[in-house]
Amino acid sequence: MLLKIISNSILPCCLKPQSSQQIEPENKVSKQISPKRVSLLDMNRNDSTVFSDKSGLPDSLIAWKNIQNFTVEELKLITNNFSSCNYLGKGGFGPVYKGFIDDRISTSGAAHQTVAVKLLDLNSRQGHREWLAEVIFLGQLAHPHLVKLIGYCCEDQNRLLVYEYIPQGNLENHLFGRYSDSLPWLTRLKIAVGAAKGLAFLHGGEQPVIYRDFKASNILLDSDFGAKLSDFGLALDGPQGDNTHVTTRIMGTEGYAAPEYIMTGHVTTKSDVYCFGVVLLELLTGKRAMDTSRPTRERNLVSWLRPLLRDSQRLDRIMDPRLDGAYSRKGAKKLATLAYHCLSHNAKTRPTMVDVVMTLEPLLDLNDIPVNSFVYTVPTQGECTIISNQKPDETYTGDEKKEAENDCREQVNQVHKNYILRSSRSRGAVYSDSVLHTTLGNGYDMPINVV
Repeated sequence: MLLKIISNSILPCCLKPQSSQQIEPENKVSKQISPKRVSLLDMNRNDSTVFSDKSGLPDSLIAWKNIQNFTVEELKLITNNFSSCNYLGKGGFGPVYKGFIDDRISTSGAAHQTVAVKLLDLNSRQGHREWLAEVIFLGQLAHPHLVKLIGYCCEDQNRLLVYEYIPQGNLENHLFGRYSDSLPWLTRLKIAVGAAKGLAFLHGGEQPVIYRDFKASNILLDSDFGAKLSDFGLALDGPQGDNTHVTTRIMGTEGYAAPEYIMTGHVTTKSDVYCFGVVLLELLTGKRAMDTSRPTRERNLVSWLRPLLRDSQRLDRIMDPRLDGAYSRKGAKKLATLAYHCLSHNAKTRPTMVDVVMTLEPLLDLNDIPVNSFVYTVPTQGECTIISNQKPDETYTGDEKKEAENDCREQVNQVHKNYILRSSRSRGAVYSDSVLHTTLGNGYDMPINVV
């Protein structure tokens, strides 16, 4: 009966790709949803007036001028027919292409803008429900630390999403990319603060939103390394009325999900706090949340290193070695303590995201970061390589000794000249959505046919 209601009232003209990942709330809403924002829970209500008969989308979104309804032909123009030259990567939803909106496509504020177009792969595990969640949430929520949705397309079987283009790619690429340079300490803090503010905004509304898929690959970075949360396909409306949680099928990424969510399917805003703690641990250590290439006991980063987070004597041993010691000791200790509390197995003892923001922001002002952590030991005379025809056991006398010392100084000076500090900015970063594993030239650069 429920499926019949949804099919009759939500998408009478669009063919819905079915997904096995349907959300099934345990309890019904005990009070009216606030008219300020259309909720995904409206999908479970027998109210055909909420959604348009033509597009299957909420009327309030269709009337919102900031969100544009694109056709497939328009998106082909924007992406040069989904050219492999514009291919950015592939995630769980499907491939992502770079594009540009010109006057042929739009005369509104969206014109003359570089965008990222995400196309649903009909063979992926995600489907119409995830597409609809992104449109409903990002179509109504606006914040500096959330990626901006420009528009959408719902045409026949095609489901596409158009976002602002984020030039620096995602945090995962910068932390773990093979060819990326290490992020400096203050940049890592800035990213953590921005992401925390994004989550605090989602949790603090009249109708709280549970993000449910917070991880490094979903944190996009703008040109100034400001964090923006992306990929709202798994997002849920928070518990309503007297309910304390929402119960759903267990979905997400291994290594990030909160233990109570894995065990019971119960999810709250505190589940997002746990995920945030995992990302903090990744920022501290430079290690992935899950890595099967590590020894068995070290594969899960949280179970391996959480016990060490409150041991200041051992903290230096788990810090990312690529930082070369160039980080605030006070800040690292406070960040480690915060991560420890966020990763508590008891959800009630975890801090709120507002508390997290208040803890993180002062760390940006700490001034105990070493100016230059590079240590160079000047070699002694005997450690210099001296080109000489004499035998090693012969003794230098007079002018020969002075000449050898001059050679040694020249070698030391040459080392200093050749020492170049590494750049803090990553090269070759690309836009990414939830699991943007790949970059050009790895077998995914063929465009998907759009019907």
